[in-house]
Order: sequence, then C-alpha cells, then structure tokens
Amino acid sequence: MLELEHIAWDTPEGENIIHDISLNIEEGRLAVITGPNGGGKTTTAKLIAGLITPASGKIYFDGQDITDMDITARANAGIAYAFQQPVRFKGLSVRDILELSAGRELNEGELCGLLGKVGLCANDYIDRELNAGLSGGEMKRIEIATVLARDAKLSVFDEPEAGIDLWSFSKLVEAFKEIQKEKRGTLLIISHQERILEIADEIIVVAKGRVRAAGAREEILPSLLKDEMSNMCPLDKG
Repeated sequence: MLELEHIAWDTPEGENIIHDISLNIEEGRLAVITGPNGGGKTTTAKLIAGLITPASGKIYFDGQDITDMDITARANAGIAYAFQQPVRFKGLSVRDILELSAGRELNEGELCGLLGKVGLCANDYIDRELNAGLSGGEMKRIEIATVLARDAKLSVFDEPEAGIDLWSFSKLVEAFKEIQKEKRGTLLIISHQERILEIADEIIVVAKGRVRAAGAREEILPSLLKDEMSNMCPLDKG
C-alpha cells in the first residue's frame, strides 16, 4: 500500500530534518506515527501527502512511484490529508466543502452522519461559511469530516486531536474505529494521544528524523508506557 524507502528531507535553509526514514504500511491498517515534538512526525506526513518533496529516497503507493507527484496528483491517486492547522475557504459553505470532498451531492442524512462523527450538529453547520466566524476547533472538525467524506484509499491525519474538545475527540476515535472495523481504507494518524495509540494496528516511533521503533501495537505500546520512554516521548492520556 504505502512504502517509504530511505527518505531524507532538508529545510530550504539546509537543516536536515528527516535523516533516513523507511516504513511500510499495509492496506486496511490503522497506523499511528508518534514520537517527541520536533522529531519529524509532521514532516513525514507532509512528505507522504506531497506537500514537500524528499531530498532523497522513494515513496511508493499501491506499487506506483509517487516521489515526484504533487499533492493534487496524490489526491487523485487516493491520498487524503488533514492539516494540523485547517485552511479556511471564504465563500464556501460547510455543505459545499463536504460535497466537493465526496465528489457528489450529499443528502441530509449523509451530511448529518459526517458532521456527527466529529461532534457537530449538521443543522447548525451545513449552511455556515468557512470563514473567521468559525473557531479553530470547529474548522478542525469540519476538515476531518471532509477527509472522511473522501473515503480515500489512504487518509492521513496530522494530530487530529489538536484544538478539539474531549467529547468531540471521543466521537473522532469512534469514527476511526468504525473505519478500521469496516476496512474502509487505510488510516495513518500522527498523534501522541494514548487513546489513539490503543486502537492502532501498528505504531511507528519517529525521533530525530529516524524510525526508532515500529511494529504491532501489542509490541510497541508497552514500551512507550514505560517511564524511560515516556520521558522521551510523553503520551497524552486524552
């Protein structure tokens, strides 16, 4: 499904952020990338989505080399990405953005279902404009709903817990579990939330621009919960 081979990336100023990352995520899995702040988690997500291009290495998706594809081409190939800080679209309503993401008109039940999964009431939001009138937390939840509407082959979520309340976060975890159970695509989540780590099929620990550990949840999570690992990579109980 998704394979990264010896990926490296430098900032425009020449600072090496990603040194050597290799990973393989199988179809239908829920994988979580975790690790300390500044370790390269979000940069890895951006490399997968096509927001930035690696300095070296290869990225394969469904057996196709996508290393030089831009974000639009990768979206067309079946990769969806939720930004850590959502983009606002003046002039578009919540209904508009959800239908654009789904690629078709959505009935009221479908709109309600998508917004309900992120803790929003459809009646209060479907006709609202995506502008400054919405809080950062509301925008975050709406963007996550647009990714769910895509029903993509691979959905990448960069710290989806950021900026949303505990109740909405609980609804989001349930949505992830539903996708996982129904095998509706592959999920890759950047997170240090213990509740998300607990539902992962596999966990990848990224620190200092390298994969420090990777494997099944049952293998990796216990070590993350130990005091010595918690000091390096603190987990958020949620």
